[in-house]
Amino acid sequence: MTSKQIKEQAARYAKFVEWSDEDQCFIGRCPEIMAGGVHGSDETRVYAELCQAVEEMLELIHTDGHALPEPLAAKKFSGKFVLRLEPALHRRLAAKALAAGESLNSYCTKTLVKA
Repeated sequence: MTSKQIKEQAARYAKFVEWSDEDQCFIGRCPEIMAGGVHGSDETRVYAELCQAVEEMLELIHTDGHALPEPLAAKKFSGKFVLRLEPALHRRLAAKALAAGESLNSYCTKTLVKA
């Protein structure tokens, strides 16, 4: 795989850079490619280092003869998933949804969007 092909492939994977209050720095992750991440005090630099790390990981995966993981953007999602939780939490969420005049599904969706 050429350098250009690796860069093109790397662009397909989700990359996140977020501030960590616990670590007091920016943390950059690409969960589809690597368990760890990169960190630093400059968000732009962390993103650039993350992109480089993803490219290096893809090159290693390819060199080792392994198939590249499917990017999240290419996966099909149904929009449904089952969430298991304690009955007391289920009851509390149902009560909050009722108080808000919403269905439990709508209430939980709005709550997850805010998270």
